[in-house]
Amino acid sequence: MYHVSEHDEKRILVTGAAGFIGYHLTKRLLESGLCVFGADNINGYYDPSLKRARLSGLTAYERFTFLESDLSDDSFAEQLFAQAKPDVVVHLAAQAGVRYSIENPRAYIESNVVGFFNVLEQVRHHPVSHFLYASSSSVYGNRDKTPFSVEDRVDKPVSLYAATKKSNELFAYTYSHLYGVPATGLRFFTVYGPFGRPDMAYFSFTKAILEEKPIDVYNGGDMLRDFTYIDDVTACLSDMLFSPPKPDETGAPNAVYNIGNNNPIKLIDFIGAIEHALGKKATLNMLPMQAGDVGKTYADIESTRKDFGFAPKTQLQDGIQQFVNWYLTYYNKK
Repeated sequence: MYHVSEHDEKRILVTGAAGFIGYHLTKRLLESGLCVFGADNINGYYDPSLKRARLSGLTAYERFTFLESDLSDDSFAEQLFAQAKPDVVVHLAAQAGVRYSIENPRAYIESNVVGFFNVLEQVRHHPVSHFLYASSSSVYGNRDKTPFSVEDRVDKPVSLYAATKKSNELFAYTYSHLYGVPATGLRFFTVYGPFGRPDMAYFSFTKAILEEKPIDVYNGGDMLRDFTYIDDVTACLSDMLFSPPKPDETGAPNAVYNIGNNNPIKLIDFIGAIEHALGKKATLNMLPMQAGDVGKTYADIESTRKDFGFAPKTQLQDGIQQFVNWYLTYYNKK
């Protein structure tokens, strides 16, 4: 872990700061005494009031500055970097969701491709000590070999969302190679926790169980997911901030890491953990596999452990209980 005294004058830019991971990371960095600039477009993909609530928890910090606009607008990207003058960039802003990408592909091109390119161009012209960005476990697609290793080929995405995340990794590598941008890709595996995203299954499951409505369970609940608690994720990211990758065999300072729990759980067991936390049984509506979904995710985190000491600590039932406690309080369900 870094010592704040070494880096307290460093300026960190977190895009997607009103998002789930962005909010939790920004809060952790501010609590460490760092200066953080946040950016977000507060779009309507899910309830903007939840994003505003996250932001309200950040604006109390003196060392937090927030700018609202869209990074697919290159003039805003220029303005953001001119004002923030960041030493480190953590680019988490993206259009999320596998299923939504099938219905609204253009949103993914604008945010995940054009927006990503605009940020890379700014990093190129305003050199930073480290550029970290969100990739996704979805880049692994459907595969039998487990666990998923960063050494595996990832050229068969099964959703447009996954394809855009793979494109991010390719773009970042190219900018590392051509311009020396020190870039680290973060392949997140099903991150969950308080202030989570309402489009995520655990969020909608909790809501439905409380309202005594049936929940849709795909593939008989046999899908395996490497559920990763948010505090484990942000602890790892904060340890990575000031440790840019060393040049690879081609001279490019570029790396990709899995950020997962290394412990896949069956969806049906995950639902059981929510039931236990709520003290209430779910009504299950069993459905076939959905287009764009994958059967399992399972992170090989050996390189993340070796390079950063990454060791997820949160047990599933504890993490789910933390989420349920937050949910009941936030939505006044107690």
